[in-house]
This record gives sequence, structure tokens and C-alpha cells, in this order.
Amino acid sequence: MRILIAEDDSILADGLIRSLRQSGYAVDLVTNGADADSALSLQTFDLLILDLGLPTLPGLEVLRRLRARNSSLPVMILTAADSVEQRVNGLDLGADDYMAKPFALTELEARVRALTRRGAGGGPTIVRHGQLAFDQVGRVATLNDQFVELSARELGLLEILLQRVGRLVSKEQLVDHLCEWGDEVSNNAIEVYVHRLRKKLEPGGVQIATVRGLGYCLEKPLSPAPPPIAPHAPHPATATEQGLAH
Repeated sequence: MRILIAEDDSILADGLIRSLRQSGYAVDLVTNGADADSALSLQTFDLLILDLGLPTLPGLEVLRRLRARNSSLPVMILTAADSVEQRVNGLDLGADDYMAKPFALTELEARVRALTRRGAGGGPTIVRHGQLAFDQVGRVATLNDQFVELSARELGLLEILLQRVGRLVSKEQLVDHLCEWGDEVSNNAIEVYVHRLRKKLEPGGVQIATVRGLGYCLEKPLSPAPPPIAPHAPHPATATEQGLAH
């Protein structure tokens, strides 16, 4: 999952970035509204955390332009001025959530998880795929009820594949969702992440298929085969039947 933070308070931005990266998200930062508008026009993100008091272009104008492009990107607004009018304006322009500064990072992280789930189509907190279970709140995976140790990149990769079970995901799409600005990620690096994740999941029967030149697909789990139907044993002959046989 890739998040864009538009925040000009460097201390707050640094805290948000460290917290979200520890949870396995790829995070990019812009510090003014013009850069936020440009980034949203050119890049793919899964969530926008938007400060209203941005220089060069107000946050509400960034939001208005985003929705004018028919983008359904989930947006969380941050602001120091917690007025009813600002909340109404932000929600009317298409914001999905709203937090007033100061706030607890733990609460923001919980709301981020809720918004990214909503952006991915909602669904249960725990996603199950055969013997694999992925907790979207705790951001942990288990296989056959055993914890699977995953790096931040592997965690992000698993989340993307689980959201697209049975569908092809290209390497370019993986780079867009997993990698931050400045990351030098080659196709070979993506292949390494997929290889490592595949090795950890295959013991539980979870298969990641490779389609040469196109990308990867998390195969749908096989349904257990129905038990074979036992042939009916012949009914014992009745006394009448035995008499007729003689």
C-alpha cells in the first residue's frame, strides 16, 4: 500500500512517516499544495493524508481538484483548526475522514487501516486464502495457524496479491504500490520479493503463479475434492427370493 502525505509540519510528517513505514506502508511526502496536486495527477496512491493549511495551494483546493478528476482515492484530512465549517467543507468536497491536531498516532493508524480497507472494497478485517490468514488490522499473516515472518515489502506484496486473487498484477503495478520516490527498484528486485514470499507461502499450499513478461497472480485456493461415493452393497436376499431361486 502506498500513501501520500501532504504536510508542511516537518516534525509531524516525520512521525507519520516512521509510524506508517513500520506498519509496512510505502510513504511519500510533499510539503505544499502544488506538489501534492502534481503528485496526485501523475502517480498512483492508495491513500492521501492531507493537511488543510498547506502553502502554495490550500488543502481543500487540492481535494477539489482531485475529485474533479473523478478520483475515488480515500482522503484523510488533518487540520489544526477543528471548526464545524471546515469539517463540513472537507466532507462536502469528498473527504473520507477527518482528524484535528493534535491527535494520537495509534488512532490515526487505526483510521488509515479502515480507509485502506474501504478503498480496497471493504470486506472483513481478516482475509483468508486457503490456509493463509492475513490480519489487516494487526498487519500479520499466519499459515496453518503459524505466524509468518514477512518484511515490509513482502507484507505489502502479499496485501496487493490478496486484493486481486485470480487476477494478473504486473511488475509496474507492484512498483507503483510498493515503492516510494527515490527507490531504485528494478524488475529483478520485484522478482526477488516474489520469490521470497512464494517460498514462505508454498508450504501451506498458497501458490503465486508467474506469467512470463506479464506479471504475477495469486492462484485461487483449490476446493477440497468431495469424498468418493462408496458403491452400494447388494441387499441380502429375502426368504421369498431365496425360495424362488431354488
